[in-house]
Formats: sequence, structure tokens, C-alpha cells
Amino acid sequence: MTAYQARLAAPLAVLGIRAEADVLTVIDFLPLDTAALAPQTSFAREICRQLHAYLANPRYLFDLPLRPVGTPFQQRVWREMTQIASGEVRCYGELAQALGSSPRAVGGACGANPIPLVIPCHRVVGKNSVGGFMRGREAGPLAIKHWLLRHEACRD
Repeated sequence: MTAYQARLAAPLAVLGIRAEADVLTVIDFLPLDTAALAPQTSFAREICRQLHAYLANPRYLFDLPLRPVGTPFQQRVWREMTQIASGEVRCYGELAQALGSSPRAVGGACGANPIPLVIPCHRVVGKNSVGGFMRGREAGPLAIKHWLLRHEACRD
């Protein structure tokens, strides 16, 4: 299993947390039956504290240093996603128009997001549907997206 600094049990999945020094690099959604792992560093404890705060209050604003690895275009999409407030959604097409791109390219960048929740790709939806999540439209990932949208009282 990938070396996580913590695995946090949450209602939607177990959150696998990876960081380099004091910078968050990855949050993975792991199966609910994955064993939890207490934070291994003080920074991992802080990440878990902020994730708990978000799970208790969907309006919580994360304040963590991030280092998502991706292409320059993906970085632009991820920066734009961080501007979507909790409780709001934007369509792939809206983001594409703002970035001078295509909805499909925006969807690809959303699927490649290595730090979901903190970079809220779940707040990007299709014009007539919830869209995809975690590079697919399978029931498991979409159930997580639906949970997050309900948690934030967005449409789903």
C-alpha cells in the first residue's frame, strides 16, 4: 500500500493522506474497510484536524499548503476550482469558457486532481447531470461525489 502519513476514517471513505515535509500532496479515497492509520507527523495531524473540521462543517475553509502535481493546464483548472465556494457548483462548460478551453479538458483535469476535498473538484458538475468523479462514472466514485454535494447542500 502507498506510504500514507495518515488514513482517516470518514463517512464517505477512508482518506489516505500523503505529504512531503509540510506540504499536502495527495488525498486518496480508499475503501471504507481500509484500516485507519493515526497521523504519523504533526503536519498529518493538522491535515486530519482540518478534514474533521470540514466533515463537521461543510463551510470550513482549508488553510493548508498544497503541492498538487500536474500539467500547467491542470494547475490552472485546480486554481479555478478553489474559487468555487462550498454550497455552490459550476459546470464543466463554465470553467472551460473561463479558461479558454473545452469541457472535456476541464473534466480530465478534474479527474486528475490529486487533492480532492481541499481542491473541490466535486463542485464541478455537468450541465444536465452530476458528471463524473475520480476519472469515471462508476457507482462508487459517484456515490462519494453525491455524498459531498449533499454534505454541502448542493444539487446532486
